[in-house]
Amino acid sequence: MKHCLFYLIFCFGLSGCVNRDTSKQERDVYIQKKAGKYTLIRNGKPFFIKGAAGFSKLEVLKENGGNAIRTWDTTNISSILDQANENGLAVVVGLPLLVSRNNEFFYNDTVRKNNQIKDFELLIKKYRNHPALLMWCVGNELDFDNTPYFNSLFSHFNRIVDMVHKEDPNHPVTTTVANFNRKIIISLQLKCNVDVISFNIFSKIETLRTDLNKFSLIWKGPFMITEWGADGPWEGFDTTIWGAHIEATSTKKAEVYLKRYQRYMPLDSKRFLGSFVFYWGFKQETTSTWFSMFDVNGNKSEAVDVMGYLWKEKRPEHKAPQINYMLVDKLGAKDNIIYTSNDRGSAEIKLLEENENIVDIKWEILQEDWFKKGISSNTTFIKAEKGLIISVSGLKVTFRAPGREGPYRIFATVYDKFGNYSTCNTPFYVMGK
Repeated sequence: MKHCLFYLIFCFGLSGCVNRDTSKQERDVYIQKKAGKYTLIRNGKPFFIKGAAGFSKLEVLKENGGNAIRTWDTTNISSILDQANENGLAVVVGLPLLVSRNNEFFYNDTVRKNNQIKDFELLIKKYRNHPALLMWCVGNELDFDNTPYFNSLFSHFNRIVDMVHKEDPNHPVTTTVANFNRKIIISLQLKCNVDVISFNIFSKIETLRTDLNKFSLIWKGPFMITEWGADGPWEGFDTTIWGAHIEATSTKKAEVYLKRYQRYMPLDSKRFLGSFVFYWGFKQETTSTWFSMFDVNGNKSEAVDVMGYLWKEKRPEHKAPQINYMLVDKLGAKDNIIYTSNDRGSAEIKLLEENENIVDIKWEILQEDWFKKGISSNTTFIKAEKGLIISVSGLKVTFRAPGREGPYRIFATVYDKFGNYSTCNTPFYVMGK
């Protein structure tokens, strides 16, 4: 009987994530709960997030029906907020925190922690009245649980959240969790006072609705999805024998965006406040094409058109070129392609359908970012190897393998005359002679 009583008390205590009074009409942004449904209210009206993780090409986001962006830190935040406001977009501003393994370096250092809180307080006061501000996000995937090791992190985290609530009661506070991590959700409920929990979730979005339902006796608060998209390289579904992650074509990834939003996004949940697609911009993460929905020059991929259709039922006037697959010496990426230094090779791409609007095909060979010494993966763009492309004919290329041993990729990017592009790549390994 005692165990049953404890369980009921426990469940009651974790029934929602919003622990403060968030129903006051005078607030700029708040989370309203009515008849079991959570709704984000902004400027007196319901605001369902159709957002993107990133802070570039905001005019294209607006044109395609998006209404919000999220950042991970406060770099250039003044300019980002102003540009968002000009485009009628709201912003979730990230307040960056070090992950838990930095206990000795940071979380046990009182001076460092106090200085960070002072800096955050100045920033909150400066931007709390900005018309584009939607909410604050304290940390990103901090990965803590309810054990004594994380007490110093929890203490600092809560000081920041409490300070934000005090200095800016008009905007909610969230934090992000990688996938649906039950231990972290319970830890946040027991020890923290955020208004909403956010998930960064990729392939596991396909089980999110089931996970939410199974865990609803323990936690039934509001949630957002702050990152979602194609499979992440860390999920390791397909790799070569030397450990290179095999990347889908941009056409295949666009299909995944469409399928995951239509089939697995929990749009029917009364607790769901909206989502942010990843990544609205151009970034290096294993490759510069893995998550980038735009190229370095601002051309847009097919995934952008998919989001326009999902958010606004907007069909593109001109579809991006669609790549079916790439072959390298008639082999696919899963065939573990290996060359000897300076070998001659060939590659070709196959399109799903002919496209008379194609104006250029760019071929490049790049060394893997995780292999080059002194390169920090996910942050530093890798430059193409020079002098390796021998000739290009239509959808085919002849190339020379690099002279240095190591893992590489050959990339093909297809451009049309309307500012669209599609891309694919195949990893290969070069053995020294």
